[in-house]
Amino acid sequence: MGDRKPYPSDVSDEQWELIGPFLQAWKAKRVAVSVSGREGDYDLREIVNAIFYQNRTGCQWAYLPHDLPPKSATYYYFALWRDDGTDQVIHDLLRCQAREKVGRREDPSAVVLDTQSIRAANHVPAATTGKDAAKRVSGRKRGLAVDVLGLVIAVVVTAASVTDNAIGIRLLDKVVAHTPTVSRAWVDAGFTQDLALHGAVLGVDVEVVKRSDTRPGFVPIRKRWIVEQVNGTLMLHRRLVREYESRPESAVSRTLWASTANIVRRLTGTSTPSWRHR
Repeated sequence: MGDRKPYPSDVSDEQWELIGPFLQAWKAKRVAVSVSGREGDYDLREIVNAIFYQNRTGCQWAYLPHDLPPKSATYYYFALWRDDGTDQVIHDLLRCQAREKVGRREDPSAVVLDTQSIRAANHVPAATTGKDAAKRVSGRKRGLAVDVLGLVIAVVVTAASVTDNAIGIRLLDKVVAHTPTVSRAWVDAGFTQDLALHGAVLGVDVEVVKRSDTRPGFVPIRKRWIVEQVNGTLMLHRRLVREYESRPESAVSRTLWASTANIVRRLTGTSTPSWRHR
């Protein structure tokens, strides 16, 4: 960070010890040439700080602070890590550490699926958006698969017009491809029997957990409440509150980075101050 004053979203030395080795290994395998043609102009820790800052504040690229790497460098690495899967690798390795820390196996045996419709900004291409008629939201839909600890296993981003069932099928495909230990999935009533049949083909038992119609007020739903909590913690990253990304793949990467920020704070026992903090 040099002599600049740190931002609340910056990674601490302890947190960088978790992320840094992965990026150093990535850099060792690749000659990191900046967009200006010079190697190693920007510290990778500062690039991560810029991504975390933008995720947390929701600012536009042109509004990144002058004491962080500029848009040209930050977007270069953001897009590079998105396209080569580095963001996914870092996230998944840290997730395994978080599970082991509490005495769990690296990979889960059960997941919870859910979707969330997000309104899109006016510059987001119409070809990648749609309208969720049930929720009256025009934009995109984010599908999550999380484990029982609230750690993200898979992310899918589509037009909001895509059905929950279609997203659920894509989520299960990603879960099984990357985490074959999963044998059970809990979903809400918005997912149809087709998802259960697809899960059976993949060897995953899909169970619908319905809400109670007899108890008044807010009632946490057994098994399903954890994914709602994850959606809430992701919303602390204001870049995810509205859909700003031109490409759905970028929206997936944003979700992974937000989840990574949450995981490193879980591993180090720290938190990022919100606007509620004095």
